[in-house]
Amino acid sequence: MGTPEEPKWPLMSIREVAARSGVPASTLRFYETRGLIKSHRNGSSHRHYSRAVLRLIAFIVFAQKIGYSLDEIAEQLVSLPEDTAPSNKDWQRLSRGWKQRVANRIEELQRLYINLDECIGCGCLSLKRCKLTNPEDRAGRNGPGARRWLGDKPPADPE
Repeated sequence: MGTPEEPKWPLMSIREVAARSGVPASTLRFYETRGLIKSHRNGSSHRHYSRAVLRLIAFIVFAQKIGYSLDEIAEQLVSLPEDTAPSNKDWQRLSRGWKQRVANRIEELQRLYINLDECIGCGCLSLKRCKLTNPEDRAGRNGPGARRWLGDKPPADPE
């Protein structure tokens, strides 16, 4: 087994990575304890990172924004190379699974936008007293939560 290859670029301190990525140092340490990123330690145990970690951090932040949990992100990161920037092919492979999730999120936000004044605006979330959009809590028969916001159609008026 050979010695580890010297990085092309000098390693970055946690302060430099935080400044460059826009992610607080405390979050970087948290990501490291979760196994999402890795650091190199110098003689005084200070964390230093390869520049490739910047892309991983961007990936983590974006994945969180579209609704992935840290556990789901960790599962995806396993397939990426360590200490080198992921290739375009790596990103394309991972992004295929994201497209449906993003489409679902867009659909959910559109429903929220359309119903904002009507359903969420009143704050009742399908209580029985709602006479406007959910008389006698008919939507509650479909399950818990704000049923209209979750995509259920409004209950039909009884004849």
